[in-house]
Amino acid sequence: MLYALLKTLSWLASHTPYKLLVKLGKGLGYILWRVLKKQRIRAEETIHERLGYNRIQSREVIKKMFINLGISGLEMLYMPALNKDNIRGLVTFDHPEILWEALKQKKGVVMLACHMDNWEWLGAALALNGFPLSAVEKPQPNRVYSDFMNELRRGAGQEIFARGTSEILGCARAMKKGRMLGLIADQDGGYEGVFVPFLGKMASTPTGPAYFARKFKAPCINIFIIRKPDGYGHQVFVEEPFYYENTGDQKADDYKLTLRMTQAVERIIKEYPENWLWFQHRWNTSYEEAKEKERRHREKQ
Repeated sequence: MLYALLKTLSWLASHTPYKLLVKLGKGLGYILWRVLKKQRIRAEETIHERLGYNRIQSREVIKKMFINLGISGLEMLYMPALNKDNIRGLVTFDHPEILWEALKQKKGVVMLACHMDNWEWLGAALALNGFPLSAVEKPQPNRVYSDFMNELRRGAGQEIFARGTSEILGCARAMKKGRMLGLIADQDGGYEGVFVPFLGKMASTPTGPAYFARKFKAPCINIFIIRKPDGYGHQVFVEEPFYYENTGDQKADDYKLTLRMTQAVERIIKEYPENWLWFQHRWNTSYEEAKEKERRHREKQ
């Protein structure tokens, strides 16, 4: 039932003129801002704490975030309408040559994105522009929704691995083939993650980027998508590549790469705060609890 509903909504969105879709998305975003009170309050409190915005500023930025989210939601349903011809007018890359040069090394590319703007369109745009993209999908609580989104992603030409399966092997094979491995750089990494300062607070960060960069000696590239000021279309920023510096101290080297990655995420969020998903549980893993667990583990040894 849910799958049929999503397919129907996607068909309707795909047959709607894009500019009208954006206008409808703005209305949907306003409704979400009004209805999703729990997420709105969490987002306003987070941006107030992390960026020091006053209450009025926080309210205005978060309202814009929800409007962007409404547009992005309809844009995701619109993905079957994307193709190699129209994608160039909807998503603009500032320096695509950086990606092509990195791919020429034949070591694979660790591509680091985050929850900015419509990150689903970032993956679609890369694949439709000819970049060999593989990515790891985080399963949603509803499996039907996850399967539907993976169908959209694969339809745009992406190779998708589901987290919690044999995704490590799939990612390794993708890197060996010289593909781009898309990883999200702003998720909570749990107690196994690397803690680095993020917007003024220690945050557990996934170890995947450091692992693949170290194992394959591959270039790492931060890549971010933001919505254009008028709401129609997107701009993608591709940053210069950096590499894992192997000094023999793996813990310190992993920390250094993770910190550099996270600092890039900080910069883009501060510049375009209305594009980031402020209500996500980025600091869900307690730094203090993690250090206490580490202390107890050392004592047992």
